[in-house]
Amino acid sequence: MELSEILTHCDHTLLKQECTWEQIREVCDDGLKYHCANVCIPPCYVKLANEYLEDRLKVCTVIGFPNGYSTTAVKVFETENAVRHGADEIDMVINIGWVKEGRWDRVLEEIRAVKQSCGGRILKVIIETCLLTEEEKIRMCEVVTESGADYIKTSTGFSTAGATREDVKLFKEHVGPSVRIKAAGGISSIQDAEDFLNLGADRLGTSRLVKLAKGQQGQGY
Repeated sequence: MELSEILTHCDHTLLKQECTWEQIREVCDDGLKYHCANVCIPPCYVKLANEYLEDRLKVCTVIGFPNGYSTTAVKVFETENAVRHGADEIDMVINIGWVKEGRWDRVLEEIRAVKQSCGGRILKVIIETCLLTEEEKIRMCEVVTESGADYIKTSTGFSTAGATREDVKLFKEHVGPSVRIKAAGGISSIQDAEDFLNLGADRLGTSRLVKLAKGQQGQGY
C-alpha cells in the first residue's frame, strides 16, 4: 500500500499539552498537503483551525481527554462547544472506572448523550485498551455498537500503551457492521499502518506518518 493512500486514512494528530498555535497551523498545512482525513487537535484550537482551514480539511477534537473521568454533563458541554466552534469529528474518552465497576448502563448512556450532542457529526469512542481486560474490550465493542457511535478507538496515546494488532483484530470480530475502527497511539512505521488497515482499521491516529512523508524521523504520537 502506498504511503499516499495510507495518509488518506490518517487523523493527523497533535495533542501535546505544550502545543502552540504555530504548531497546530503547521499540522493543518501538512494535513492539507498530504490529503489526510482530518487534523485531530485540542479543543482550544478548534475555532482558530476551522477559520484557518476554511472547510478545506475536517477538524477533529477530543472530549474528556485523556482520562475520561469528567462528568457526563461536562463531556456534553465540551462536545457542544467544539461543534459550535466548527469541529467535524469528536473523539471522546469513556469513563474507565465505570467499565471496571461493570456499570455498562452508565457507559452506554454517556456515549449516547455525547453522540446526541454531536449534531450528526462523527463520534469516535476511545476505550483505552491498555487498561482493559479482553472481556472488558469485548463488552465495550457491544456497548459502542449499541450506542450508535460511528467508531471505536483503541487509545489516547497518553496511557501505558497504544494500539496493538491484537486489539484491532478483536474489535473487528466483535463490533457491529455499523461501527468502524480507529487505531491510535504508537503507530511508528508504514508497516504498522498497513497492518492495522489490513486488520480492519479505517482510521489511524498518528503524527508520525506525515513526518515520514516529509522525510523526518517518525517520533511522537
